[in-house]
Amino acid sequence: MNRDDTPTGTAPGERLVDAGPGGEAEDQAIEAALRPKDLAEFIGQERVREQLDLVLKAARQRGGTADHVLLSGAPGLGKTTLSMIIATEMGAPIRITSGPAIQHAGDLAAILSSLAEGEVLFLDEIHRMSRPAEEMLYMAMEDFRVDVVVGKGPGATAIPLELPPFTLVGATTRAGLLPPPLRDRFGFTGHMDFYSPAELERVIHRSAALLDVAVDPEGAAEIAGRSRGTPRIANRLLRRVRDYAQVKADGVITREIAGRALRVYDVDARGLDRLDRAVLTALLKLFGGGPVGLGTLAVAVGEERETVEEVAEPFLVREGLLARTPRGRVGTPAAWAHLGLVPPGQGGAAGQGDLFEG
Repeated sequence: MNRDDTPTGTAPGERLVDAGPGGEAEDQAIEAALRPKDLAEFIGQERVREQLDLVLKAARQRGGTADHVLLSGAPGLGKTTLSMIIATEMGAPIRITSGPAIQHAGDLAAILSSLAEGEVLFLDEIHRMSRPAEEMLYMAMEDFRVDVVVGKGPGATAIPLELPPFTLVGATTRAGLLPPPLRDRFGFTGHMDFYSPAELERVIHRSAALLDVAVDPEGAAEIAGRSRGTPRIANRLLRRVRDYAQVKADGVITREIAGRALRVYDVDARGLDRLDRAVLTALLKLFGGGPVGLGTLAVAVGEERETVEEVAEPFLVREGLLARTPRGRVGTPAAWAHLGLVPPGQGGAAGQGDLFEG
């Protein structure tokens, strides 16, 4: 297969290792079916899960609503799932919205005024909410009321509107962008960490059982090692490997089958995809490992600088393959080793090894 072709099961431009939610309705439905329903079923995030369990149990014993909860961390780690679990554990309905959808204070007032007592309001990407709505949220969280402004100019009147007690669950991938007054109004803050390979293997085995897919321990370990520490990516890779095993093998996912399947989808042994490797290859081969400016690097790989900076770089930096310096981007010794290349001054470039197997 041509490396530029789009593999079956992925939309043009879609990255299989993108930790964001799937765009297609089918992907979203499958992700929803794989979500754990309670804290006992939730895998990983042991510290957050234990702390949250105490918060919810105490609220139930008091017979009141739970404190407001802020969940921070990279996409795909389970923030939305935990918000739904909070509602389930409290026996309450859940309302789901996002920061970008609330551009005016009136949008937020309409949502808050329609909440039932004890309801859970999940606000994803809370750091992207407009400033007027954010300021209204302060009072709603603290005093369970909002002031609705009627009219304009000198004749405008603020009408106080009482709200039933509710629990706000805010989710953010950039906690540093939240103003302190908003952060301080959350009674509990949990930071979601990336998963270990062992935890991802447990996620894969659980999902495989729900999907009625046969996967052996080595097959699960192979998928887990390429999942970038993210359960959502692990589940997505599992579904693509399942397709390959069904069409090309006997339906059982082994280490060999997983490796062959993910090679088709351009996901190498370390979890890098075509874009990641293109950035590293340009940095090392064209610019001798750097330092090189972001704009120059983006032109070299034929991508927008925002795509390189926001999509490819975070994982490469976290893996220790790329470093950001005041002078530009620099490839690390681990990057040279991963691509099977030799840094300048240490002999000729070695042949590029097989990045996809083992």
